[in-house]
Amino acid sequence: MPKIEFAALKCLAETSASVTAPCRCNRVPLAAWSALPMTLELDRFEEIGVLFDDPYDEPTFAEFHPAGTRYDSDAAPIAPRFYPYNRCTVARCLDCDRHYLRYNEAGGYFTELRIRALLPELLVDVPTSARPAG
Repeated sequence: MPKIEFAALKCLAETSASVTAPCRCNRVPLAAWSALPMTLELDRFEEIGVLFDDPYDEPTFAEFHPAGTRYDSDAAPIAPRFYPYNRCTVARCLDCDRHYLRYNEAGGYFTELRIRALLPELLVDVPTSARPAG
């Protein structure tokens, strides 16, 4: 699966934001990370790319929250080089063409598919050398 660079990710986010048609994929607010809602069917999404270079590499667990947001905040920045974005695939809804970020959260005894809407106003292109807050 191809890696999606920041400029292409921004275009996908802007395209997604321009979709105004109602769809099953946006019945539940997905501005923040959440568990995959029961109302979403995985077969209605197509994975189109990833945000990481090497699936066997162990990327940073540092998050990027310069304004004091948290992982579960609607306003948390989408920083592709930081956790959890550095483990994400980008998926497109086959019904409406909106784009979403997805990754598997792996806890001690479980894994859970998480999803978040790809929102252009939250995208930030910062290097991992930037001091992450939070």
